[in-house]
Amino acid sequence: MRVALYPGSFDPITYGHLDVLRRAKRLFDELVVAVVENPRKTSLFSAAERKKLVRSSLREEEICGVRVVTYSGLLVHCAQELGAVAVVRGLRATSDFDYEFQFALTNRDLDGDIESVFLMTAGQYSFLSSSLVKEIARYGGDVSKFVPRCVAKALRSHFSKQGTREAR
Repeated sequence: MRVALYPGSFDPITYGHLDVLRRAKRLFDELVVAVVENPRKTSLFSAAERKKLVRSSLREEEICGVRVVTYSGLLVHCAQELGAVAVVRGLRATSDFDYEFQFALTNRDLDGDIESVFLMTAGQYSFLSSSLVKEIARYGGDVSKFVPRCVAKALRSHFSKQGTREAR
């Protein structure tokens, strides 16, 4: 069985992530989404909340057969533990490629048996990032074109607790 790992912070998951996920799922027997915990990075949602939002988004978008885990540590160790043969990464622009290329070379040095697979995001999502979605939501903008309903709701809830304008 060919298992692939799709890692990310998913803070929050967007339609761009889901686009890459759908296409990666067709290429492998099993796809595992790894919600990465990075202690050096400040996240809007906790790893447990992000994992729940990924699962809820998969249900809402009717994407079945994807396992979701949280992971902290070296990505290649996660891939090894899961028996993954590949790490899937989405690319939006050439700047993404520069970063991901360095990341892929490092992973190859750590474990040459794990391949990096780059998938271009659909054109309609080429500008989309979790940071952009959070910024729009923070100031009360409508994020419904960018994220599933469950994510939009979580963003509204988060920002309403902070006293900022609600996302729609």
